[in-house]
Amino acid sequence: MAVTKKGVGRPKTRIELTEAERAQLKAVVRRRSSSQSLVRRARIVLLCAAGIDNCDVAERLGTSAQTVCKWRQRFREGRFEGLFDAPKSGAPRSIDDDLVATIIRKALKEKPKKATQWSTRLMAAETGISSSSVGRIWRAFGLKPHRLDTFSLSRDPFFVEKVRDIVGLYLRPPDNAVVLCVDEKSQIQALDRTQPILPMQPTVGERRTDRYIRHGTTTLFAALDIASGRVIGKCFRRHRATEFIKFLREVDKNVPAHLDVYAVLDNYATHKTPAVKRWLLRHPRFHLHFTPTNSSWLNLVESLFSLLARRRLKRGVHRSTRALEKDIRSFLDHTNEDPKPYVWTKSADEILENLRRYCTDIDRE
Repeated sequence: MAVTKKGVGRPKTRIELTEAERAQLKAVVRRRSSSQSLVRRARIVLLCAAGIDNCDVAERLGTSAQTVCKWRQRFREGRFEGLFDAPKSGAPRSIDDDLVATIIRKALKEKPKKATQWSTRLMAAETGISSSSVGRIWRAFGLKPHRLDTFSLSRDPFFVEKVRDIVGLYLRPPDNAVVLCVDEKSQIQALDRTQPILPMQPTVGERRTDRYIRHGTTTLFAALDIASGRVIGKCFRRHRATEFIKFLREVDKNVPAHLDVYAVLDNYATHKTPAVKRWLLRHPRFHLHFTPTNSSWLNLVESLFSLLARRRLKRGVHRSTRALEKDIRSFLDHTNEDPKPYVWTKSADEILENLRRYCTDIDRE
């Protein structure tokens, strides 16, 4: 049997890397956004530069010796640029950079004459290219003229202080304390459809009439423990300071007596009545932290209300307020059976910096 000796054959050209090239190749390997093919080619060059034979490099990286030889040669001839694929043949571009820039400028700075916002067809008629080409350009630059989001800037004179206070509670909760996000979801309607719902079938979605019958309303008072994800909730038919105090008693009963309670809540008048203040004086372990005006996004219990609306209320059918409240309690029970902690990630400085940039952009306009 013939034995092939390692190293026998045409001698390999040794690759010598400068410090800049080595750093560039290592950055490609570490960068998560790098394509897998480019990462493999960079690893091939780094191993070859270390004096490792082609066959050993191929075995380490799970590829063939021919592939290693190819990219060794490509790097020797073209250095780092040689690791990229050569441009493919095909028809020349029909849309130049100037036209792309014009489409982007029009989408961002101008309004069409026949509408309040651009569509791909309107832009295509304006610029003389196909609507599919306009769509590709918009997708490449993340432009969505059909989308409309709403916002409201807080005018609270203590906005900065309140943001730092509440975010500080989320990121570094006090010792021997529980942080609760408290709020009310009011005017939850018990709605029943006037005609039977037609169930979903293959190729046909569920159908229901747009007419409904109201069977009363209820209000959900909820306190979300962000550390555990558990919820203390109670429904009341009315939404007054009296009901809020009853709910505070429910919280007091469910939180261990040795823990302080830090409650994050909004500026609704019900939370600041003299009766509530007297109750708080008799229960000194409760500490209320109010969000800035028009800043409900700072209260994490809003995420819980969003889940409730999507999973139980939006498509629910309730023929009485009692049935509605039973469904809400069922949702809270399921949430507490498998709770998930709520994790706040942005610091107060990041939030305020984003707001500063946004206000600066508005001033430039």
